[in-house]
Amino acid sequence: MITEIGITAGDIWHYLDVHGKSSLKDITRGISKGHDTVLMSIGWLAREGHVVVEGASPNYEVYLRR
Repeated sequence: MITEIGITAGDIWHYLDVHGKSSLKDITRGISKGHDTVLMSIGWLAREGHVVVEGASPNYEVYLRR
């Protein structure tokens, strides 16, 4: 599972690099991964300081920290 989370984190990073600030819904659709895996991967990226998560559930928006 940790490998899948890491791969998905990379997919999310690339998606955000191309699309900029995006909702969780857009990210999940854009990379064709499960909602839970996307959430875990965003948590990983946030913990490592790569992304910023703003807003309130269910309307979170995510973007790359520059």
